[in-house]
Amino acid sequence: MLASIGLLAIVSLFLLILSKRLSPLVALIVVPVVAALLGGFGMQTSEFVVHGIKNIGPVVGMFIFAIIFFGVMTDAGLLDPIIRRILRAVGGRPRYIVMGSALLALIIHLDGSGAVTFLVTIPAMLPLYERLGMDRRILACAVSLAAGVNFLPWVGPMLRASAALNIPTTELFYPLLPVQLVGLVFVFGACYLLGLREERRLGLGGAGSGLEIHMPEVTAEQAALRRPGRFAVNCVVTLVVLTVLIAGWVPPVLIFMLGTVLALVINYPCVAEQRARIDAHARAALMMASVLLAAGVFTGIMGESGMLKAMAEALVRHVPNEHAGHMPFILGLLSMPLSLLFDPDSFYFGVLPVLANSAEMLDVPRIQMGQAALLGQMTTGFPVSPLTPATFLIVGLTRVDLAEHQKFTIPFLLAASVVMTIAAAILGVFPF
Repeated sequence: MLASIGLLAIVSLFLLILSKRLSPLVALIVVPVVAALLGGFGMQTSEFVVHGIKNIGPVVGMFIFAIIFFGVMTDAGLLDPIIRRILRAVGGRPRYIVMGSALLALIIHLDGSGAVTFLVTIPAMLPLYERLGMDRRILACAVSLAAGVNFLPWVGPMLRASAALNIPTTELFYPLLPVQLVGLVFVFGACYLLGLREERRLGLGGAGSGLEIHMPEVTAEQAALRRPGRFAVNCVVTLVVLTVLIAGWVPPVLIFMLGTVLALVINYPCVAEQRARIDAHARAALMMASVLLAAGVFTGIMGESGMLKAMAEALVRHVPNEHAGHMPFILGLLSMPLSLLFDPDSFYFGVLPVLANSAEMLDVPRIQMGQAALLGQMTTGFPVSPLTPATFLIVGLTRVDLAEHQKFTIPFLLAASVVMTIAAAILGVFPF
């Protein structure tokens, strides 16, 4: 019963969002609440909601202050010299801009945090896309691909798989290293082709390498906000914030709070100016924060009600025993789409151990099931899954509609997962 209600809720959520009948904010609240009431949880639903919101609270706080911090720094002109240098370096070639976006995301994601990756990469690259008239969906896709393929021993899915199967992360990761390299080749190849397509759409043709791109004229209002004399100080503050953020020395929400305070005091010491800068960026911060809180409602109800666990158990019961020898390869092919149905905890701690034990009974090493899952389940799948806040960070920062982001990016992420699964089979990580 719970599994059916949970599946109906997730399918309804996708249909309502993709068809644009409801906004993500409305759908993320209404659908799980109705599902919980249908499941007979009654007033207990409120406890699930509070639990979900508590879990997502730090992400919401981080996002609000990150928006204000990067917004204030942009107002002060921090990105102008950086963008000018990038424009000179790429020569107006979108193919290099898209590949550069992926490379930056790949480097930032070395800390294993998708949220940090998107909070750093997208604000840095988005002005360049906008000034060249490039499709923002491509930026969302490029950073999603880079972060998704970068599954390192300390990232969440790897740690969950290790704990669930009682296998050291190094044993899971090292055989996958060449597979990951194949995945990264695919990522940069796809980014190159996306950039090439943009060059043709924008009419740059083969002359793009010699094209000189100029910074657009700033308005009088924008010029009044610029603080070129404080560029060096702003750079230091930004580098300190990013270093502390990536190193994980303090919670992200705190470092962005402190960074916002410094950005405001250094560039706009007048209280009226500070209030104006906060007001200028409050709308974007509030809109995305509301969606993130709504996502907390969805994940809280689906997880605490047991719907996700029930769906996991129902899925396991329908795996044919005669196909156990092919289970790693099949799981690798399905791992990315499964991110749209299961959150990482319910999959890695609920579904994966049962799948691994079933496979082991038929002489299929359990480690192969873990490695197959890591080729897509909340790795390539997390940047488009409605079960992760990172998805809403991407669409909020790029200002791309959730449905458009999913339609555009899912085929590339699925292709990356399939390519890595085939590579794993060819390289002998697990059989076809």
